[in-house]
Amino acid sequence: MYKLIASDMDETLLNDNHQICQHNIDMILKAKEKGVKFVPATGRGFMSIQHDLKTLGLYDELGEYVISFNGGALTENKDNQILFFEGLSFEKTKEIFEFGLDCHVCQHIYTKDTVYVFNLSESEAQRIQNQKVECVIMEENTIDFLKDQPISKILYQNTDVPYLMSLEPQMKHIWEGECAVSYSSNRYMEFNKLGVDKGAGLKHLAEILGIGIEETIAVGDNYNDMSMLQVAGLSVAAANAVDDVKKACDIVTKADNNQGVVAEVIERFIL
Repeated sequence: MYKLIASDMDETLLNDNHQICQHNIDMILKAKEKGVKFVPATGRGFMSIQHDLKTLGLYDELGEYVISFNGGALTENKDNQILFFEGLSFEKTKEIFEFGLDCHVCQHIYTKDTVYVFNLSESEAQRIQNQKVECVIMEENTIDFLKDQPISKILYQNTDVPYLMSLEPQMKHIWEGECAVSYSSNRYMEFNKLGVDKGAGLKHLAEILGIGIEETIAVGDNYNDMSMLQVAGLSVAAANAVDDVKKACDIVTKADNNQGVVAEVIERFIL
């Protein structure tokens, strides 16, 4: 019997309008009644999904959790208590940031509670507006003001994913041995501290809860979900997932993110 479902948010739980469909909400509540935990596992920060937690009845709840920043943080929803946080050094962030200034990318830098956006692109401005993302749009290309703040991750944005992937070997001297590089939402190249990923976050949470990793289900659609899909007892790809994720998973849902991916998983494997 599965005891915990960890699901990616964007393009998996959320539809193209960045909302959770009613079918997902209903089934998550039914799973909860059966004692099965539902845990968002997102590349975004935990503060940016508070509205979604309210929708799911998980907001400010004791014994409910979020894996965020691609596993860089584990929080209990009650008072957003941080149980684990591991980020990048300022020096490494600055190195990645300055390399990106010579590339065709918009950049996001995440602290615990704020997203700073540099070189805002038209497509990213549209996405920020659609998702109602709270962020600070920066006018100057300097991050020296972040020197004494904890930084969870930095990402590059460009809708040309092959272009982003072409930067990875060029930057090997920067990230190798120090950063985990992943890709998400068909537009982001993400840099976390080495060893930080959604899979490590899921294993950490399972240990805290005394749940065997084989009793977990992971659901995702993109490359930054791979680590948790590889460790979970059951790995599920959304119908809209990238091909590499589909190949890596035990099952692929019939539903895409607009039709209730998580609802289908709960109906098949919990109810």
